[in-house]
Amino acid sequence: MIEQKNIAVCILLSIVTCGIYGIYWFICVTNDINQLSNDVNGTSGGVAFLLSLVTCNIYGIYWAYKQGDKIDFCKRNRGIPSSSTGVLYLILTVFGLSIVAMALMQDEVNKLA
Repeated sequence: MIEQKNIAVCILLSIVTCGIYGIYWFICVTNDINQLSNDVNGTSGGVAFLLSLVTCNIYGIYWAYKQGDKIDFCKRNRGIPSSSTGVLYLILTVFGLSIVAMALMQDEVNKLA
């Protein structure tokens, strides 16, 4: 069961806890998107976070793009028109706005859940 999260609370907690809640949120969003897309072989949230940490966020940029692809896949399977959100998340992450990309991902997860 995918839990819908309040995006404003997630952003506020990420700021107040100096990013610690952001790590939890990153892991939850990754696992939720894997569950929505029925991707049993997808990288889990914990492994994705560790890979991002080890590669100095190079994997995080790739991760943002792939999450957009998975969201588009979920939308197409439900008959919802989709655009290339992977590119949007990629651009936001490259320019240091990954919290905005996370908020947009969480919005899509909330809609699809």
